[in-house]
Parts: sequence; C-alpha cells; structure tokens
Amino acid sequence: MIIGLTGTKASGKGEAAEFLKQQDFIYFSLSDFVREEATKRGLDNYSIKDLQDIGNDLRKKYGLGVLAERAIEKIKQNAEKNFIIDGIRNPGEIKVLRRLKNFYLISFDALQEQRFKWLVSRDRKSDPKTWSEFLKMDARDQGIDEKSVGQKVSECMAMADFHIINDSTIEALREKIKKIMKKI
Repeated sequence: MIIGLTGTKASGKGEAAEFLKQQDFIYFSLSDFVREEATKRGLDNYSIKDLQDIGNDLRKKYGLGVLAERAIEKIKQNAEKNFIIDGIRNPGEIKVLRRLKNFYLISFDALQEQRFKWLVSRDRKSDPKTWSEFLKMDARDQGIDEKSVGQKVSECMAMADFHIINDSTIEALREKIKKIMKKI
C-alpha cells in the first residue's frame, strides 16, 4: 500500500507520517529530492522559496512527475513494503503515482492562523518567521500565480481520495487517520 500525503504547509502531514511510520510504513518525501538538489547546487542555508524554485525548475526540465518518478525508483527496491509519500505539491506527481497499484492520496488542511502557529513552533530554519512571509509562501504553495510546473497544492487536494481537516489534537488527528486506514 502506498499512501500519498498532500495539503497545506503545517497542516498535520508530518504528524500523520510519524503515526504511519509507527505502523511500519517506509517514509519518502518528494521534498527530500528537492533538498538533495539544493545541496548539489551549493545551497546550504535555503528557504522554502528556494526549495519551491528548485522544485519548479526540476519539473520544468524533467517533467511534472519527475519527483514522483524518483520516489517510485526507491519504492521498487522494497516493493513488498508499505510506503508514505509526503510533499506532493503538483498534480503531475499524482498522475505518476496513480499508476501504482494500491495508491491512495490523503489531503490535510487546517486554519491559516493555526498552521502559522504550528509552523513557528516546529522552528525549521527554512520556514517563514513572520505572518506576512507565511501568507506569501502559503499563496504560492496553493498555486496562486504559479505556472503548470509550480506549486499547485489546492489542485492536489482536490484530487485526494480522502480529506482531513486538522482542527483539534494530535490524538484526534490520529483517530481520523485510523478511520481512513480502515476504509482502505
């Protein structure tokens, strides 16, 4: 089984991934491939904008599903396992992943104010630090003014098989995930 995770920044995807890893799922993030590319390009102290730009560049050069294709190569090495694929940000990635048997996409969302609080508390060096930076990053991530090679999270969320609104506690989020897993 392969579970894809998409959704707005800091909406609970990481918590969902941690929970599924406890259920023996192997974790991949498409963003890891982008971070690897950032390192290859000599960027050590990169921002989310840098990563967005690099992801867009990779999709422009190699096709909209390039990051998903890289994940599939890793999946093929352990085909009998269950996987989580996080960081799905473009519909082209979903189209590639839909070729896999037993692929299910879950979208995550939460109120902007709550996501900003969670983002600040997770304290990643690449995350925005101010509300205005957050809003700018969030708009781009959603796909506002983005070309087809860009961030299109809103479109990805619309393509999901299941939707989670993260509006409570971590335990409540885990219960929502358990319900989805029973349906699958």
